[in-house]
Amino acid sequence: MDGTVRRIALFAGALALALTACGGPPPPQPTVAPTPEPAPSAAPSAPPTSGAQYPAEVLDLDNWYLTLPTGREGDPDDVYPPDLDTFSDPWFRLTDAGDGVVFTANAGGVTTEGSNYPRSELREMANGELASWSNTRGTHTLDVRQAVTRLPDMKPHVVTAQIHDAEDDVVEVRLEGVRLIAEYDDGDGEVVIDPAYELGTPYDLRITAAGGSVEIFYNGRLAANIPERGSGWYFKSGSYVQSNPTRGDAPDATAAVVLYALRVEHSL
Repeated sequence: MDGTVRRIALFAGALALALTACGGPPPPQPTVAPTPEPAPSAAPSAPPTSGAQYPAEVLDLDNWYLTLPTGREGDPDDVYPPDLDTFSDPWFRLTDAGDGVVFTANAGGVTTEGSNYPRSELREMANGELASWSNTRGTHTLDVRQAVTRLPDMKPHVVTAQIHDAEDDVVEVRLEGVRLIAEYDDGDGEVVIDPAYELGTPYDLRITAAGGSVEIFYNGRLAANIPERGSGWYFKSGSYVQSNPTRGDAPDATAAVVLYALRVEHSL
């Protein structure tokens, strides 16, 4: 630094000190930008939960008993109330979200006597006894909200709801591939409810038996009116897989049906 510049710098410094001593404005200070606060990290979203621990806390199962694809051949395991109130296992469990009940039946499971196919399925009861009624008197209605979530590969068929009598099925609602149908008259009668059902899609189903016929409503629309009449009837719902290893499916191939709502009403 030459002498002139040095003298100017010293003079400026002395002037600044003098101004400060006399209450003048201090020299400007460098500004420092504040460090920004880190953005809060988004918490991972957890699946909704109902807080339920058992299927009976989601569905009213007081007037049902459950048949499972386990047990001895021809004599599968049954679970009745009140044991059903606190029962859950891999074949009958809550959805991960706790908003429905998953019924699963495997092709190689135990079957009831007189059937070739396993099931994880509810059977209607009435006041602790087996339900039995006639559609020639009163009105008998089953309302369910359900979804089929899995089918076996070789024979992709499952019954999700039915009216049964003392001997055989009367009306079955069943998914065959993508065709959701109502089947009756020992399989000789058929009404297509949905020709292109997509797995996992919830739907509302109502089966009403009255006046010597059976009406089936699908998502609020009348889909079938079946001229069947009889007595000794009762409702069933769940997963009644329509395959077994003789049909080409592996023993662990499964059909799964989720029930989100279940209600029965009888009026005389």
